[in-house]
Amino acid sequence: MSGNVSKQGKKGQTSRFVAIGLTVTFVGLVFLGCCIFLLLRRRRKPQEARMKQGYRALLNNLGATSTDLLNTDIYGGSQGENQELPFIDFGTIQHSTNNFSSENKLGQGGFGTVYKGMLVDGKQIAVKRLSIGSSQGLKEFRNEVVLISKVQHKNLVRLLFCCMEKEEKLLIYEYMPNKSLDFLLFDQIKRAQLTWRIRHNIVNGIARGLLYLHEDSRLKVIHRDLKASNVLLDNEMNPKISDFGLARTFRENQVESNTNKVIGTYGYMAPEYAMDGLFSVKSDVFSFGVLLLEILSGRKNSRSFLVENAQSPLAYAWQLWCDGKVIELIDPILIDSCPMDQVLRFVHIGLLCIQEDATNRPTMASVVLMLGSTTVTLPHPTEPPLYVGKREATSEQSSSNPKTSSINEVTISEVGPR
Repeated sequence: MSGNVSKQGKKGQTSRFVAIGLTVTFVGLVFLGCCIFLLLRRRRKPQEARMKQGYRALLNNLGATSTDLLNTDIYGGSQGENQELPFIDFGTIQHSTNNFSSENKLGQGGFGTVYKGMLVDGKQIAVKRLSIGSSQGLKEFRNEVVLISKVQHKNLVRLLFCCMEKEEKLLIYEYMPNKSLDFLLFDQIKRAQLTWRIRHNIVNGIARGLLYLHEDSRLKVIHRDLKASNVLLDNEMNPKISDFGLARTFRENQVESNTNKVIGTYGYMAPEYAMDGLFSVKSDVFSFGVLLLEILSGRKNSRSFLVENAQSPLAYAWQLWCDGKVIELIDPILIDSCPMDQVLRFVHIGLLCIQEDATNRPTMASVVLMLGSTTVTLPHPTEPPLYVGKREATSEQSSSNPKTSSINEVTISEVGPR
């Protein structure tokens, strides 16, 4: 009997030793984990400080103003959206584009040249290379660096890397295999690929992207150069708004701004911007309306149309609307395959967006609602501007005072299909 008690006592003692050992081990692991966490945190702070200093040094090197620096603190966001500015060395990009060969050239713009490239992991990229000595290109480069870290949306093109070495300045974006919307839309053969389902998806995607820029992003962004060539299409034909070189940011309570140098594309500029240098979310709405009518008609709002038809496409659309002949506006490729009531509703929305008085145009929030609902009653549109004129001057100053009178220097781009 005493032997059994002795054995039980030894078993109990062994169990206590095991329990104590496990507890000590657990506490030790927790303590070790806390030490590692604190160590990593201490290391991360200097790294974040160096990244922040590097980012500000980059902006200073680009000639960013103190206001730019104040508005681009990407490491101090209150919404947990901090992002590191991704850098990549020039040699890697040079190799990926085959030393910027002409065979890899995708296009040319005021910013510089765009090349197709492929990284060592097989990922395809689009490289925007700033033209050396281009003052306008430098401004656009700086603008994109300032803005791109702040805006992230599925209908906005995504920046992958940034590169600055000596005189080379590069922005590296995700590659869009279906190129830009104008490449398909204004080609007599290729536009057959743009079925009603695809065009419907493109219209809605562009609208949601603009709504994000105007109301839902960390900054209130006015794109200022929305056009078919600045809408890129991914492998599933989803639209991505690109090129933020001319974009401007607004304060939360700011309604409009004024510039003495108007830069944009003929046919897409709102009249108040082209004539008086005033821009706002409503000037983007006007550009969206023009683009919407182009997508529905397959016709470009260009000078050539004006010459051939003695009126602009906007005036032509308005005349057909007043005469009850809107169906004549629609791309013939769509006629037999699209729900005509939906198409006519989209034309109606387009006309609301291009009204001459900016206060009569809907916001992008209203546009998204109208595009997605058949029960929302649409107001009757007023006549669009029949002609958007321009003035000339030499000043390049800008002001946020909407009442400042100005004479504008206008730089007009007219872009054809690539």
